[in-house]
Amino acid sequence: MRASFVSASGLALVAALGLSACAPTNTNTTYSAGSIGVAAQVRYGTIVGMRPVQIAGSQSGVGAVTGAVAGGALGSTVGGDWRARTAAGVGGALLGGLAGSAVERGVTQGQAVEFTIRPDGGGPDFTVVQTNELNFSPGERVTVSFGDRVRIARGAPPPPPPPPPPTSSRTR
Repeated sequence: MRASFVSASGLALVAALGLSACAPTNTNTTYSAGSIGVAAQVRYGTIVGMRPVQIAGSQSGVGAVTGAVAGGALGSTVGGDWRARTAAGVGGALLGGLAGSAVERGVTQGQAVEFTIRPDGGGPDFTVVQTNELNFSPGERVTVSFGDRVRIARGAPPPPPPPPPPTSSRTR
C-alpha cells in the first residue's frame, strides 16, 4: 500500500510538472532556441492604435492525457478488491482527463494587445498582436522585425528627412 501511494504521488508530481510546460512563454522579448542566428527584416513605424485582446487557451490534448494517466493511477490505489480499484481507476482517469484539459486551457490563455502600426514611407497600416510588457503607447515610434514571428520593439530611429525640393539649374 505504501509503495503504491509513493508511486502514485510521484506520478501526480510528474503530471503537474508536465502541465506546467504548457504555460505560455511567448512574449515579445522571449525567443526560442531556433531563433538564434536567424535573420529578420526590419521596418520602422509609429503605433497609431492599440486594443486589448484575449488569447484563447490551447487544447492540444497534452493536459487531458496527462490528467487521465495521473487520475487513473491515483484512482486505482483506492478500494479493496480488484473490481473497486478498476472502477476507481476508470473514474479517476475520466475526472483527471477533464481536470487536465481545463488546466491546460487555463495556463495557456492570457491577455495581449493588438497594435496598429503605420509604417514609415507609406504603405498600408498593419497590426501585430503581442504582450505589452514594454508598456508601449499610441504615438510611440517602434522597430518591427519580421523573423520567426513579427515583433515590435523600441529604439526606432526617427523617420528619414524629406527629400530636398527640386532646384532649377538653368543658367541664361
